[in-house]
Amino acid sequence: MDEKIKELKKIIKESNNIVFFGGAGVSTESGIPDFRSKDGLYHQKYDYPPEEILSHTFFLTHPDSFYKFYKEKMNSLKVKPNITHQKLVELEKEGKLKAIITQNIDGLHTKAGSQNVLELHGSILRNYCMNCHKFYKASDVFNNKDIPKCSCGGVIKPDVVLYEEALDSNILIKAIQSIESADVLIVAGTSLQVYPASSLIHYFKGKYFILINKDRTLYDSFANLVIHDSLGNVFKYL
Repeated sequence: MDEKIKELKKIIKESNNIVFFGGAGVSTESGIPDFRSKDGLYHQKYDYPPEEILSHTFFLTHPDSFYKFYKEKMNSLKVKPNITHQKLVELEKEGKLKAIITQNIDGLHTKAGSQNVLELHGSILRNYCMNCHKFYKASDVFNNKDIPKCSCGGVIKPDVVLYEEALDSNILIKAIQSIESADVLIVAGTSLQVYPASSLIHYFKGKYFILINKDRTLYDSFANLVIHDSLGNVFKYL
């Protein structure tokens, strides 16, 4: 076993106040593509750039093209949680993990059984009518061949944060409070390039800042422990 993973195990064993901050790399081993790697969504060819498709303006002006992309690329209803999701559930049950802060919208942490999940960018599992605010399940959206409409006639919108939209302030405050009070912050599977989510780590005042990511990040030099590997290779030892 790698010496760095041994060190990680030791830190986790000795702490009962851990916060996990995760990005797309948490879900890639479940088969969900990330955004920024060479094989990610942002490097594939579409009629419009994905950053434009996933914007608030594009959703309002081109709902048909938005939903074509969204249904094809964001449907994770049949995707199963992987070893990382499962190990985080175990750490939470043991009383060690106090919160999961995720940039992912796939809902896999909740599906795995984690309780305290703060979804910075929302979730595909929740959807609402923009007119009357009636809520709808993800299956109501993904199984609809057209633009999903409410019984009142309004367009249904996924409860996900699109470009040009602000993060939910209540979720943001809870995330900041969780990080501020943690002894150990594990940041994993994220390039830390998405603002304002990436700025949250500046609130950490605890003992161990741990980074686990395949590629280097701009924050590697600030971490107490850096592991450049896939999360599955790391978490299978925990």
